[in-house]
Order: sequence, then structure tokens, then C-alpha cells
Amino acid sequence: MAHVDTQHTVTRDDDDHRYEIRLGGVLAGYAEFEIDRRGRLRFVHTEIDPAFEGRGVGSTLVREAMADVASRGETVVPVCPFVASYLTKHDVPGLDVAWPRKSDPAPAP
Repeated sequence: MAHVDTQHTVTRDDDDHRYEIRLGGVLAGYAEFEIDRRGRLRFVHTEIDPAFEGRGVGSTLVREAMADVASRGETVVPVCPFVASYLTKHDVPGLDVAWPRKSDPAPAP
């Protein structure tokens, strides 16, 4: 898989409850989260603009988002299949992961 080869930034937008990745100033994708009643971040959806697919943008977004969450001492609940897959393959130092139970409600479409 190719890696992000353009200047990129990953930022947290608490108003929209998501992390965004921009390449060259252009919004390339985002990972949405909900805050549950226990204050955990339930990552429910990740979307990458088709123009940026196949360049490792999604993995870069999730890697940097998870590192930021870990630095804040917050807990992640990986509901989104992309985030869950990333976390099964990569260790994120200091990240507290609360794997969802099958009985947990699925996110609304």
C-alpha cells in the first residue's frame, strides 16, 4: 500500500465529533466518534474521499487519531470496522481500548 505522500494534517473537531485528515489543505477524510455515557469515544464511521483512496490515508488518519486519544488519556470503543481492523493489527502505546460487546447497539446508519 502506498503511503500518504503529500503534506497532511490530522485534527480533532470536537464540535463535529470527528478527526479529519487534510492533504494539501483539502479534506481527504474523517473518522466520526460519539461520546458514550461513560465518556468513552465510540468510533462509529470512517470515510475517505474516493479521490484519496489507495494511498494509506485511512490508516494515517486512524493512526494519528488513536495516538491523540491515547495522549489525552481517553478510551476508544472501536465500533467502525476500519478502526477495529486497524487496532487488531497495530499497537498504539498508551491507548485504552474497550472492545464492544455483541450486545452493544450498532451505530445508526
